[in-house]
Amino acid sequence: MNRRAFVFASLAASAALAPAHAAPDLKVIYVGGWDCPPCTQWKNAYKAKWLASPEFRRVTWIEVDPPKLKEAYQERYWPGELKPILEQIPRKSGTPRFLIVSDGRIVSNQFGGGKWPETMADLRKILEA
Repeated sequence: MNRRAFVFASLAASAALAPAHAAPDLKVIYVGGWDCPPCTQWKNAYKAKWLASPEFRRVTWIEVDPPKLKEAYQERYWPGELKPILEQIPRKSGTPRFLIVSDGRIVSNQFGGGKWPETMADLRKILEA
């Protein structure tokens, strides 16, 4: 069997083992700014642990992290598929903000570095459902 046929056969076998129902499209979006002291505090306290967590591996992680926190809700930092999510945010100010988005709809919207534990609790409930 040549290499190309082997790769194709491997991919076909993996697809056959995939579940019949795809998991919902689950995203966790961090909204911050480089010049945001509470954002820096969150990064120092929680980000490394988050990136190493089992929950992180089960979601799509997106950072909206412009140079200036006052630019965090400008459309240019929310490209393509993120624009409908930006439109759903009721109050477009404040960082850090943590959004959980399931199938294109915001299901958790927490503001402030101290709200990260609540975001994780919300995420765990969603992942367990």
